[in-house]
Amino acid sequence: MLQKIKHTALITTVIGVSLLAACTQEQQNKISRSIQNWTGTNGVMEVYAGDKLVRRFIKVDKVSTALGTDDKAPRAYRYGYGVLDENFNFEVDPGEKKVYFEVSDYSNTVFFESPR
Repeated sequence: MLQKIKHTALITTVIGVSLLAACTQEQQNKISRSIQNWTGTNGVMEVYAGDKLVRRFIKVDKVSTALGTDDKAPRAYRYGYGVLDENFNFEVDPGEKKVYFEVSDYSNTVFFESPR
């Protein structure tokens, strides 16, 4: 019985790798983003004014591109939910709450996976 389970797992893995290899890079990126959207990420969104950090949002699951209501065309801003890290210490302190945020495509921002 255990041998049969191992054999089935091996065949499933080979098929999965083969299908993934047949995908274009863009399709692989879409699959990766779909998995992250489902599982979530522990992201950080930082907003800069010049070279000075002015806002940091932690525990961000994802940042989405706004779409028009009628034309479904992408808008020039991104939005998401995260905890406003008021003292820039990468920790949720008492009084720091989860908030909605929007950032323009023209703003100086960085989004990355939390190092902690």
